[in-house]
Amino acid sequence: MSSKITVVLVRGLIGMRPDHRETLHRLKLARKNHCVILENRPDLLGMVQKVKDFVTWGTITPETMTKLEKKIVEGVARLQPPRKGFGRKGIKTPFSMGGALGDRGEKMDDLVTRMI
Repeated sequence: MSSKITVVLVRGLIGMRPDHRETLHRLKLARKNHCVILENRPDLLGMVQKVKDFVTWGTITPETMTKLEKKIVEGVARLQPPRKGFGRKGIKTPFSMGGALGDRGEKMDDLVTRMI
């Protein structure tokens, strides 16, 4: 397992519970399509798991990591919406069911490349 994970906010903050909003604030995710690179630690993974209905995460290759690091300003990369969309079932369905939310694992690299 890699020592870093990439987390992208997929859904907006409107109508979100205050504790979820606070968790996203602590992860530095304030707007849709913002991306952060986090250490793969149990405490941070717990925070990501808490907001799993609003974000997608996974590992990326070192080549994509260098491209993404060029876009980081104050710890956050502001990305564009992905070319050809997030997934065939949209942003309200888990990745395992064809949507955009949750753990993508190694397939996160494809999404980040389409967003850069």
